[in-house]
Amino acid sequence: MKFLDQAKVYVRSGDGGAGAVSFRREKFIEFGGPDGGDGGRGGDVWVECVDGLNTLIDYRYAQHFKAKTGVHGMGRNRHGAKGGDVTLKVPKGTEILEEDGETLIADLTEVGERLLLAKGGNGGFGNAYFKTSSNQAPRRANPGLPGEERWIWLRLKLIADAGLVGLPNAGKSTFLARTTSAKPKIADYPFTTLHPGLGVVRVGNREFVLADIPGLIEGAHEGTGLGDRFLGHVERCGVLLHLIDATGDDVAEAYRVVRGELEAYGNGLDEKPEIVALSKVDALSPDLLKGRIKALKKAIGREPMTLSAASGEGVDDALRVIWRTVDKGRRAVDDMSPVGKAETWEP
Repeated sequence: MKFLDQAKVYVRSGDGGAGAVSFRREKFIEFGGPDGGDGGRGGDVWVECVDGLNTLIDYRYAQHFKAKTGVHGMGRNRHGAKGGDVTLKVPKGTEILEEDGETLIADLTEVGERLLLAKGGNGGFGNAYFKTSSNQAPRRANPGLPGEERWIWLRLKLIADAGLVGLPNAGKSTFLARTTSAKPKIADYPFTTLHPGLGVVRVGNREFVLADIPGLIEGAHEGTGLGDRFLGHVERCGVLLHLIDATGDDVAEAYRVVRGELEAYGNGLDEKPEIVALSKVDALSPDLLKGRIKALKKAIGREPMTLSAASGEGVDDALRVIWRTVDKGRRAVDDMSPVGKAETWEP
């Protein structure tokens, strides 16, 4: 399935049905009077967060969604039925934005959440509604009110506990394939990963979700390479695993490039807990590896981790560190939640 994380769609709710002008004409009824029914309300447009989706590909070729018009009123005081609703189904983690692409309408992070995007127009009154003591035979009825219309943006931000960042070919996809059941594309050339990937990591009897995004290069925030648009998929992560290719010529510069892009992107990415690790260490001699570790330690101010996703060296240690950070973040969220703490019962 093709991955699509952004789509612009047009939504329009249904117009209200028109009221009817009608009079009773029955044998042996001398003064029938008005009996025109009201029109039905137009259908609404909803957006709903559902399970089983991880892309917005459904909105690649269908961008216009219109609810049904309310049924017109009829004689014999028959009111029109409400027009059919339209529901846009989106995956968990989808943001709804105004047409400007910046104003946030809603952020759907839980399955089952629903949002009314456009309310249907009210139906018009039939002539039976206008009958009064001084106007026994009104010959007027209201048309239905028009529905609402708007353009919106759907933007998907994957929900994961931990995210992988780094330069192209830093070993992110190999790490994801090694630790999860995901099967990302792996090759020996840059930009093998063209869209984000998700996998579930199991550490003992515990689980967390790991996200892999395409590699960053210098100037990504200005559109260089694949740009920084995929960084939105790690905005919700509790911790970032920054992988640096140990076989590179300057590991310190590789670290500074990615950190610079995170800071340029903003949205709190540069403030998230970060675990820095040298990858592909199995390809270096002990002496050369020692030099790489020393250079990176000087750049980041602490001892980096070392691992090799290909051989498995250091991978379990990295997962345990990631899990401890994720678990700490989850506990902090639970402590801040009003329902996270059990209240002590007192008589």
